[in-house]
Amino acid sequence: MAAGKGTRLKSKRPKVLHEIGGEALLRHVIRAASHIVPPNDIYVVIGHQAAHVKDAVYDTGVHFIHQDEQLGTGHAIQMAEAAVRGYENILVLSGDVPLLKSSTIAQLRDFHILERAAMTILTAVPENPTGYGRVLRKAPGVHEVSAIVEQKALTSEQTHVGEINSGIYAFRTEPLFAHLGQLKTENAHRELYLTDMAGLLVQAGERVLAIEAGNPVEVLGANTIAEMMDLDRELRMETARRLMAQGVTILRPETTVIDAAVEVGPDTVIEPFVQLLGVTKIGEDCRIRSYSVVENTNIANHVIVRQGCILSGAHIDSGALIGPYAHIRPESRIGEGAHVGNFVETKKITLGKGSKANHLTYLGDAVIGEGTNIGAGTITCNYDGVNKHLTTIGDGVFVGSDTTLVAPISVGNGAYIAAGSSITEDVPEDALALARSRQTTKPGWATSKSAAAKKKLSLNS
Repeated sequence: MAAGKGTRLKSKRPKVLHEIGGEALLRHVIRAASHIVPPNDIYVVIGHQAAHVKDAVYDTGVHFIHQDEQLGTGHAIQMAEAAVRGYENILVLSGDVPLLKSSTIAQLRDFHILERAAMTILTAVPENPTGYGRVLRKAPGVHEVSAIVEQKALTSEQTHVGEINSGIYAFRTEPLFAHLGQLKTENAHRELYLTDMAGLLVQAGERVLAIEAGNPVEVLGANTIAEMMDLDRELRMETARRLMAQGVTILRPETTVIDAAVEVGPDTVIEPFVQLLGVTKIGEDCRIRSYSVVENTNIANHVIVRQGCILSGAHIDSGALIGPYAHIRPESRIGEGAHVGNFVETKKITLGKGSKANHLTYLGDAVIGEGTNIGAGTITCNYDGVNKHLTTIGDGVFVGSDTTLVAPISVGNGAYIAAGSSITEDVPEDALALARSRQTTKPGWATSKSAAAKKKLSLNS
């Protein structure tokens, strides 16, 4: 179910596209469902901003059902009837319940099939059930349900019931579609509610059962941004706990921001205030120091990322040393044992094994060989105002400080570039290239200039 607007969020975005743990709510639900059935058996009901929702999850391989008018959850199932009628049983999940685990979905499915129920309701008993519909069982300790009663319709006796309806169900399709047309819009919003199916099926003599989720937080949704951030915090802490159980040391995990898809190898240390975002993979025995942001980046084993670095869309080979305060931009590959130091920016480069760019340098659209030293203040001038051009630097090259390399240009193996040079032509192997004006020194010039200045001052006074 992903057709709703989520008006209480006060946001232009569809509710199911709000993110926690680095991904849209709906993607979390689809991932959990995909562990139970293949994506080809998952149908997403879309309505509000349907095109945006579809684009956001199209790559998952699920099907889409359009609910052009959002007339309630019961109406959504009516729109889906033609697509799912061929299944003996269906699971109905909410697109805004992102913490639901695949194991809980499997438990609901297995219980429903084993009991041959017409409808099985996943329930929970949270600390505060206010706002949720209550599940009324026929007797204490039994699975049979008599009805689901919405919060506003509860009698004074029923307000003490703490078991809530999660909005997640299993149905046998034959009785579901036999009675689906009996849903009525006799409620404040004039909508067709799927919750009313419980009472209809009980009246028809069908078995309606309830099974409680082990952890109430799994079934909680969010109706405000504040509640959304509560779910985000819960998911990120769960991710941190999972990584720590796998041998990762996370210092002050409550200060870190780690997306759900991030993978980290054992014996790696994550310092406080680090952000690991997107599809980031970090190997073993690494250290990511405080205030670094790593996004959609692969980091091999034994890498150190010093304080305050930003890495995005990059690949860092084993033993590399990054930072502090380096900016490694997309399509940068930093080779084994290479160093990228303070205030160095890279973009779309290959820096070879053991090469170094330690200070105040910009390297863009460049292929740099092994064992090369890039001096402080070096710039690859890769953009002519219209097109980007490639700089190629060979193995064992020494590039002096404050060098500008005007691309397209090639520097051969073993070459030396003198400091302060502006290189506009290719440099052969083992050559020395100098491209700067000759220094002129005038002895005593400063003394004579000072004397002239003092004489002028004396005359003026």
